[in-house]
Amino acid sequence: MTARRTVDDTHALGTPAPASPAPAPAAPTRVGYATLLRTPGARTFLVPAFAARLPYAMLSLGIVLLVLDTHGSYGTAGAVAAVSAVAQALVGPQTGRLADRYGQASVLLPSLAVHALSVGALIALALGHTPVWALFAAAAPAGASVPQIGAMVRARWVARLSDSPATLNTAFAFESVTDEFTFVVGPVLATALATGVTPAAGLVTEAALTVAGGLAFAAQRRTAPARHPHTAGARRESALASPGVRLLAGSFLGVGTVFGALQVSITAFAESVGRPGAAGTVYGIFAAGSMLAGVLYGLVAWRRSARQRMLGSYALLVLGCSTLWAMPGLTSLTVAGLFCGLAIAPTLITGYTLVETLVGDGAKTEAFTWLTGAIGLGLAAGSTVAGQLIDSGGPSAGFLVPVAGAGLGLVALVALRRLLVRPAAPGRTVARASGAARFAPEATAPQLVGAGAARS
Repeated sequence: MTARRTVDDTHALGTPAPASPAPAPAAPTRVGYATLLRTPGARTFLVPAFAARLPYAMLSLGIVLLVLDTHGSYGTAGAVAAVSAVAQALVGPQTGRLADRYGQASVLLPSLAVHALSVGALIALALGHTPVWALFAAAAPAGASVPQIGAMVRARWVARLSDSPATLNTAFAFESVTDEFTFVVGPVLATALATGVTPAAGLVTEAALTVAGGLAFAAQRRTAPARHPHTAGARRESALASPGVRLLAGSFLGVGTVFGALQVSITAFAESVGRPGAAGTVYGIFAAGSMLAGVLYGLVAWRRSARQRMLGSYALLVLGCSTLWAMPGLTSLTVAGLFCGLAIAPTLITGYTLVETLVGDGAKTEAFTWLTGAIGLGLAAGSTVAGQLIDSGGPSAGFLVPVAGAGLGLVALVALRRLLVRPAAPGRTVARASGAARFAPEATAPQLVGAGAARS
């Protein structure tokens, strides 16, 4: 009683009571893939989305195999495939913007129709041995109309998991692993069909899977994110208006150069040592390393901010790429490629996590497609430059392209890392009390993730 009266008297005299210790920060939440897949409605859009995404990695290779058979030129085949890839990279973000505004199904249906018609026209023109300019005319709409299913799936995850940043991080990891898997299976399927059935079989299958999977995905309207139509007099939101989105797109361009240069350089290196058939195995191990890292990345409850993780994983990517040119044989190249691949998926996952915090709800699909398109442009540039270096300096010279492309991306990220935090919107305040951050009512969970990144 005496002790308690002393404390009460102290309060009565106005002396402040000893401050209670600040609550310890909550431990990061770990969310497994099983928990993610139990998200209501998730499986209804994931299954058709996988069928529609698998052809994404089949289109360019299918074009190369068909045009090479009908026109007999690697240069012509590569140029036609490049036209398709560039069209896809440039038009894809505009498709994403329309999906944000009018809804995914409204954009998917006409895109699927154009894609089926243009791929069919490309096949007919190639088999008819028409001039190259006609192939270009068909390849451009074929690439431009590729449905942006990966970006749309990520937008659906954001719509369903915006109140759970930890689960959303796992979802982005799951999507990155899915992307890697399609890039492992797609080229193998396209090659098997084109060489084992008929040169046009790869593209026929690509178009059929795209249309069937796309229609099934578009039918899942219940899980689609809300539309954000443009209102008269309102300023139209563009994902590319964000400096952070532009920075991430530039860094993903560097990642794309790694993909493109390795495809060409590994093939040339394997041929130079008399084992051309081993190229697929070496590249497959590189992709498998990325898949493994993506799976593990999604299972970790990260304490560091997304911005810190982006810089770290990108630095590891540059380090891994810097060893490739010095490898003396296929075995050492395979090991080096495996370690290089381990940094790919974490970089992509973190980039998608960051870009989601940099734009509003009305531009998320567009933002995702800018990153995907940047990878495509980097892939085309990387393969082209690596091929020229290989012609002039030998197979090992092509491995200089990945380290140069990724190195430039890292320099940009380090120098401009402050852009990876979205500026506070009007009416959004941040105050600190008892060691914890308090956000205004309108601050959403993704914004909370962005605020965490600001502390890095």
